[in-house]
Amino acid sequence: MPLIRRVPKRGFNNARHRVSYLPINVGSLAEFAAGTVVDEKLLRGSGLARGRFERIKILSDGDLAHRLVVHADGFSEAARNKIVAAGGECHIISRGAPPAA
Repeated sequence: MPLIRRVPKRGFNNARHRVSYLPINVGSLAEFAAGTVVDEKLLRGSGLARGRFERIKILSDGDLAHRLVVHADGFSEAARNKIVAAGGECHIISRGAPPAA
């Protein structure tokens, strides 16, 4: 009998402990006016953050030409560099441990 049929199919599963991030590109943030404080509430209100994701991560695709203050759960290193180079600020929201399923 093959091994896959002999091994039990129940037990520990990492999927329940996974934290899912909603990716938002820096280029999408360019629609906000200079000096705007961009947070989760503003992103969801503008339609950039849709869906049932627990956290938001800013990625580096696109360019940013003006200053923004961005509050998010995570930033890629290149996205952080682009925001700071445009004169903006990056603030990480600390939510503690991911919610239990």
